[in-house]
Amino acid sequence: MKTKNALWTAAALLALAASSSLAATPTTDALKRGEYLIRISGCNDCHTPGFAEQAGTTPMQDWLTGVPLGYQGPWGTSYAANLRLTMQGLTEEQWLLQARLPRLPPMPFWALKDMSDADLKAIYQFVRTLGPAGRKVPAAVAPGGPVATPVILMMPVAPKPAQATAAR
Repeated sequence: MKTKNALWTAAALLALAASSSLAATPTTDALKRGEYLIRISGCNDCHTPGFAEQAGTTPMQDWLTGVPLGYQGPWGTSYAANLRLTMQGLTEEQWLLQARLPRLPPMPFWALKDMSDADLKAIYQFVRTLGPAGRKVPAAVAPGGPVATPVILMMPVAPKPAQATAAR
């Protein structure tokens, strides 16, 4: 009887292991969904070098490798991460947690925060299939800190009185 129970237990554990490994394998539908979400969410606009300048025609092999161009404003200077390297170092569960954390501007983190787990998993799986590429971008710099890269200034500027009157 003990042997029979041990065999059933072993069979159940093997079935569980097989089903969980199948669940971790991305399906074609999930990969297509992930690519679609990357395309429509504007991820490439900031995270892919030259994407906007090339009107979105950058080859997929160059997608999401990060850009060492800073976005500078009252928060300091932030950079668009190399998502391909970042996601290689995260499990799917870690990605789900990371994706929902607040980020420095101009990252619209609320778009990720409001996505379903299924959508975030599809993004994760798609980015991971692209493989690691590129280099890490600089870390964010606090306001007033030294920056050694080009930056885009994102500072609010109040209109001059004559401009405000002319605009009416």
